[in-house]
Amino acid sequence: MALSHKITAMLTLIMSVMAMPALANEPEEVYWEDLVPPGFNELAPPPVASHESTMAQLQPDAPVVEKYNDKLVKIPGFVVPLEGTDELTTEFLLVPYFGACIHVPPPASNQIVHVTFEKGVAIEDLYDAIWVTGTLSTEGWKGDIASVGYRMTGVSVAAY
Repeated sequence: MALSHKITAMLTLIMSVMAMPALANEPEEVYWEDLVPPGFNELAPPPVASHESTMAQLQPDAPVVEKYNDKLVKIPGFVVPLEGTDELTTEFLLVPYFGACIHVPPPASNQIVHVTFEKGVAIEDLYDAIWVTGTLSTEGWKGDIASVGYRMTGVSVAAY
Protein backbone atom coordinates (compact mmCIF):
# COMPACT_ATOMS: atom_id res chain seq x y z
CA MET A 1 0.00 0.00 0.00
CA ALA A 2 2.73 2.46 0.93
CA LEU A 3 4.53 1.86 -2.37
CA SER A 4 1.43 2.73 -4.41
CA HIS A 5 1.00 5.97 -2.44
CA LYS A 6 4.63 6.86 -3.14
CA ILE A 7 4.21 6.15 -6.84
CA THR A 8 1.02 8.21 -6.95
CA ALA A 9 2.72 11.08 -5.14
CA MET A 10 5.72 10.91 -7.48
CA LEU A 11 3.49 10.92 -10.57
CA THR A 12 1.51 13.86 -9.19
CA LEU A 13 4.74 15.78 -8.58
CA ILE A 14 6.03 15.04 -12.09
CA MET A 15 2.74 16.14 -13.68
CA SER A 16 2.75 19.35 -11.61
CA VAL A 17 6.30 20.23 -12.65
CA MET A 18 5.49 19.52 -16.31
CA ALA A 19 2.47 21.87 -16.14
CA MET A 20 4.44 24.76 -14.61
CA PRO A 21 5.90 26.22 -17.84
CA ALA A 22 2.43 26.46 -19.35
CA LEU A 23 1.08 28.18 -16.25
CA ALA A 24 4.02 30.61 -16.17
CA ASN A 25 2.92 32.06 -19.52
CA GLU A 26 -0.71 32.46 -18.49
CA PRO A 27 -1.67 35.96 -17.31
CA GLU A 28 -2.98 36.35 -13.79
CA GLU A 29 -6.52 37.74 -13.69
CA VAL A 30 -6.39 40.94 -11.66
CA TYR A 31 -9.40 42.98 -10.62
CA TRP A 32 -9.53 46.60 -9.49
CA GLU A 33 -9.82 45.76 -5.82
CA ASP A 34 -6.59 43.74 -6.15
CA LEU A 35 -4.74 46.94 -7.13
CA VAL A 36 -5.59 48.61 -3.80
CA PRO A 37 -3.31 47.91 -0.82
CA PRO A 38 -5.03 46.61 2.33
CA GLY A 39 -6.26 49.45 4.52
CA PHE A 40 -6.37 52.07 1.75
CA ASN A 41 -9.71 53.83 1.40
CA GLU A 42 -10.62 55.85 -1.66
CA LEU A 43 -12.13 59.20 -0.72
CA ALA A 44 -15.67 60.00 -1.82
CA PRO A 45 -16.06 62.92 -4.26
CA PRO A 46 -16.65 66.30 -2.59
CA PRO A 47 -20.08 67.96 -2.71
CA VAL A 48 -20.75 69.70 -6.03
CA ALA A 49 -19.44 73.28 -5.93
CA SER A 50 -18.41 73.90 -9.51
CA HIS A 51 -17.67 71.77 -12.56
CA GLU A 52 -13.93 72.50 -12.32
CA SER A 53 -13.62 71.51 -8.65
CA THR A 54 -15.63 68.29 -9.08
CA MET A 55 -13.38 67.09 -11.92
CA ALA A 56 -10.20 67.21 -9.82
CA GLN A 57 -8.62 63.87 -8.94
CA LEU A 58 -8.89 63.43 -5.17
CA GLN A 59 -6.06 60.93 -4.67
CA PRO A 60 -3.40 61.42 -7.35
CA ASP A 61 -0.69 59.63 -5.30
CA ALA A 62 -2.55 56.59 -3.99
CA PRO A 63 -0.33 53.64 -2.99
CA VAL A 64 0.09 50.67 -5.34
CA VAL A 65 0.46 46.91 -4.80
CA GLU A 66 4.11 46.07 -5.53
CA LYS A 67 3.53 42.32 -6.01
CA TYR A 68 2.10 43.07 -9.49
CA ASN A 69 5.25 44.86 -10.69
CA ASP A 70 6.58 43.17 -13.87
CA LYS A 71 3.79 40.54 -13.83
CA LEU A 72 1.83 39.34 -16.86
CA VAL A 73 -1.77 40.18 -15.96
CA LYS A 74 -5.24 40.42 -17.46
CA ILE A 75 -7.45 43.30 -16.22
CA PRO A 76 -11.03 44.20 -17.20
CA GLY A 77 -12.02 47.82 -17.67
CA PHE A 78 -13.00 50.68 -19.94
CA VAL A 79 -10.83 52.63 -22.37
CA VAL A 80 -10.11 56.35 -22.27
CA PRO A 81 -8.15 56.85 -25.53
CA LEU A 82 -5.09 59.11 -25.49
CA GLU A 83 -3.17 58.43 -28.74
CA GLY A 84 -3.74 56.64 -32.03
CA THR A 85 -5.82 56.76 -35.19
CA ASP A 86 -9.46 56.01 -35.97
CA GLU A 87 -8.47 52.36 -36.52
CA LEU A 88 -5.73 51.73 -33.96
CA THR A 89 -5.21 53.01 -30.43
CA THR A 90 -1.59 53.11 -29.26
CA GLU A 91 -2.08 54.66 -25.82
CA PHE A 92 -5.02 54.74 -23.43
CA LEU A 93 -6.06 54.79 -19.80
CA LEU A 94 -7.80 51.67 -18.51
CA VAL A 95 -10.35 52.59 -15.85
CA PRO A 96 -12.77 50.53 -13.71
CA TYR A 97 -16.00 52.19 -14.85
CA PHE A 98 -17.32 53.96 -17.91
CA GLY A 99 -16.85 57.72 -17.93
CA ALA A 100 -13.99 57.83 -15.40
CA CYS A 101 -11.62 60.72 -16.22
CA ILE A 102 -14.06 62.16 -18.78
CA HIS A 103 -17.56 62.58 -17.31
CA VAL A 104 -16.70 62.17 -13.63
CA PRO A 105 -13.60 62.93 -11.55
CA PRO A 106 -10.74 60.47 -12.05
CA PRO A 107 -10.58 57.67 -9.51
CA ALA A 108 -7.60 57.27 -7.18
CA SER A 109 -4.36 56.80 -9.11
CA ASN A 110 -4.18 53.12 -8.08
CA GLN A 111 -7.44 52.62 -9.99
CA ILE A 112 -6.05 53.73 -13.37
CA VAL A 113 -3.66 51.88 -15.68
CA HIS A 114 -1.76 53.69 -18.46
CA VAL A 115 -1.61 51.18 -21.36
CA THR A 116 0.57 51.35 -24.47
CA PHE A 117 0.56 49.16 -27.57
CA GLU A 118 3.58 49.77 -29.79
CA LYS A 119 1.75 48.92 -33.04
CA GLY A 120 -1.70 49.89 -31.82
CA VAL A 121 -4.79 47.85 -31.13
CA ALA A 122 -8.34 48.09 -32.46
CA ILE A 123 -10.86 49.22 -29.84
CA GLU A 124 -14.31 48.37 -31.20
CA ASP A 125 -16.57 50.38 -28.89
CA LEU A 126 -15.55 52.67 -26.02
CA TYR A 127 -18.84 51.88 -24.25
CA ASP A 128 -17.93 48.19 -23.88
CA ALA A 129 -15.76 46.71 -21.15
CA ILE A 130 -12.68 44.81 -22.35
CA TRP A 131 -9.94 42.57 -20.99
CA VAL A 132 -6.43 43.96 -21.46
CA THR A 133 -3.49 41.59 -21.13
CA GLY A 134 0.08 42.79 -20.70
CA THR A 135 3.01 43.32 -18.38
CA LEU A 136 2.06 45.54 -15.47
CA SER A 137 4.42 48.02 -13.82
CA THR A 138 4.00 49.95 -10.59
CA GLU A 139 5.82 52.88 -12.20
CA GLY A 140 3.34 55.75 -12.24
CA TRP A 141 2.49 58.14 -15.04
CA LYS A 142 1.11 61.67 -15.11
CA GLY A 143 -0.98 63.17 -17.86
CA ASP A 144 -3.35 66.07 -18.38
CA ILE A 145 -6.34 63.97 -17.37
CA ALA A 146 -5.01 62.22 -14.26
CA SER A 147 -2.12 60.78 -12.31
CA VAL A 148 -1.84 57.03 -12.77
CA GLY A 149 -0.48 54.40 -10.39
CA TYR A 150 0.19 51.59 -12.88
CA ARG A 151 1.54 51.25 -16.41
CA MET A 152 1.09 48.33 -18.79
CA THR A 153 2.82 47.27 -21.97
CA GLY A 154 -0.14 45.74 -23.76
CA VAL A 155 -0.10 42.36 -25.46
CA SER A 156 -3.78 41.83 -26.35
CA VAL A 157 -7.33 43.11 -25.95
CA ALA A 158 -10.45 40.94 -25.83
CA ALA A 159 -14.17 41.44 -25.16
CA TYR A 160 -15.12 41.18 -21.51
